Amino acid sequence: MSTKQVVSSLYRRSLKLALDWSVHRYLWRGQAMYIRSLFEANKNIKDPRQQRALFQEVEDLLEKWKHPDPYHAPTAPGGSKFERNLPAPILDPPPHITM
Repeated sequence: MSTKQVVSSLYRRSLKLALDWSVHRYLWRGQAMYIRSLFEANKNIKDPRQQRALFQEVEDLLEKWKHPDPYHAPTAPGGSKFERNLPAPILDPPPHITM
């Protein structure tokens, strides 16, 4: 993956992790701004070795702060409403056809 894709993935995962730990969206917004400032502070690093070291550091932090019960959208797999209103299965046998 390109550096831009890796950074985008790490940033997105960081925001989702912060949302898992936040109770309210207005509290999460401050954390999101802080995360953005951390990423902005390191955006001018061009040395591939330093970039890889930063990527690994962020990966380690994401693993360390991983939420034990992450948020899932209610209708997504694993959510509380997933497959809640499925149509009832057809239990009647097919009609007998006489010839």
